[in-house]
Amino acid sequence: MSRVVFLLLPRLHLLDLAGPAQVFSTAAQLGYDYRLSYVAEQEDVPTAQGLPVRAGTVWPDLDPTDLVVVPGWRTPTLHRHGHVGPATIRRLTDHHAAGGTVASVCAGAALLGRAGLLDGRRCTTHHDLQDELARCHPRARVVRDVLYVVDDRVVTSAGIASGIDLALHLVAVRHGPAAAARVARSMVVYARRNGDEQQASTMLRHRGHLSDLVHRAQDLIDARFTQRLPLAALAASCGVSERTLSRRFTAVTGLTPLRYQHLLRLERAEHLIGHGATAEAAARAVGFEDGRMLRRLRATRPALPSPPARVAAPSARVAAPSA
Repeated sequence: MSRVVFLLLPRLHLLDLAGPAQVFSTAAQLGYDYRLSYVAEQEDVPTAQGLPVRAGTVWPDLDPTDLVVVPGWRTPTLHRHGHVGPATIRRLTDHHAAGGTVASVCAGAALLGRAGLLDGRRCTTHHDLQDELARCHPRARVVRDVLYVVDDRVVTSAGIASGIDLALHLVAVRHGPAAAARVARSMVVYARRNGDEQQASTMLRHRGHLSDLVHRAQDLIDARFTQRLPLAALAASCGVSERTLSRRFTAVTGLTPLRYQHLLRLERAEHLIGHGATAEAAARAVGFEDGRMLRRLRATRPALPSPPARVAAPSARVAAPSA
């Protein structure tokens, strides 16, 4: 998705737009190939927060690698606002039919529903609008109380800030979890990796600390979590002893480096399984010799420890965001 096109409707929520736009623009600043465009049926678009925005009225040429995002708008009911002409609806359906991806934030799901893109597919929206979405689009399978849902290149997310989670997920799918972590860390946000699971991403859940040493170690593990990473080699790469790395890593994350790596493998394996892979194939893809360790981790996951409160390690200093 080298181009990301935001379709702006009147009374749109600024964060529904700005959240995912920030993710993709930050990714572009970090060297990933994204170009952002904004289109609407009129140049001046009023927002729910009172700040008008301006968009182009001519759509760019799209190919199947591109993404169209429909931010949500303020509405007491889905059918009262968010109306667009048939030509705009056709843009959405044609792009998806050509192999492209279409996404929505919050009430934006209603427009995908009008385009017929929710029929027979799992989807979600803001919790206040879920019942109405189900009534208006009975052929859609509305999934409640999740951050986002991906089904056959139709990606829908819940309200407001969940657009950030959705966009980070799409960056991770295309470029890998380390890329998404770089973007999230630059934006100073937490994120969920799997939108239809009620847990925080291991990668970002355990990044809420101030230890540069542990962040460096996590960067290495994030980038190579499917490989064998001996503690001695990891510590040497960070310029400290094994004992020092283990002590500081556990102090600020609540996990050993190996446990952290295993949880990254587990999340990736669950993603693969959710997309049709067998447990055995997923286990091997993430670096396990067979499915036994994966099954053990899946069985014990509910008892995983939470990270400790944010504390600074003795030599910690706040890291500057990536440029």
